[in-house]
Amino acid sequence: MIRARFRLWLSDDLWISDVSRSFPNASLRLLAGAPVDDRTLELGETRADDPHAVVSAIEDHPDVLAHELLYCDAERSLSKYETRDQALFEFLGGSSLLPEFPLLVENGTMTFGITATRADFEEFGDRLDASELRYDLLSVTHREDGSDLLTDRQLECLTVAEQMGYFEVPRECTLAEVADALDVDTSTASETIRRGSARVLNEFLLER
Repeated sequence: MIRARFRLWLSDDLWISDVSRSFPNASLRLLAGAPVDDRTLELGETRADDPHAVVSAIEDHPDVLAHELLYCDAERSLSKYETRDQALFEFLGGSSLLPEFPLLVENGTMTFGITATRADFEEFGDRLDASELRYDLLSVTHREDGSDLLTDRQLECLTVAEQMGYFEVPRECTLAEVADALDVDTSTASETIRRGSARVLNEFLLER
């Protein structure tokens, strides 16, 4: 399996591109999202000098149909919202792959990762090349035996926890906040993160 990370320059007409360009120093993390009928349901986190201003810009954007603020302090916010904009998911979902959450948007660019077979990876690259969108391939790693180090759930939990700052010293969020972002109870989040962290550590030590 191949694991790769990309940076993609977003079209100006996407609402999240519009908002992120208005706040170039802010980080907008899409923690989860899914198209439903003619709308997209999303869970997003904002980190900024003034997260309240970014939240207001999201809420007031004409492509955002509904918005619910779940948490906000002086540095970060967490929101659920519905948008009419499905172009991003239509493009990314046009291949057999879907990006791994969270997606990070900063100043009109989106950073995301995929895990794929070589054939699917090459197909995704061809689709990017044909799109006329500017992109950078940031990293590529390949596991020869094709086995997965983490389960999908462990990977999701560890990725969300890392993006939210759970592993920083001092921590930038609580376990309860990570659990809320994942929509699981605190004990489940704790156990999944513990098991996933142990597997990553064991793999690292075995390779040394």
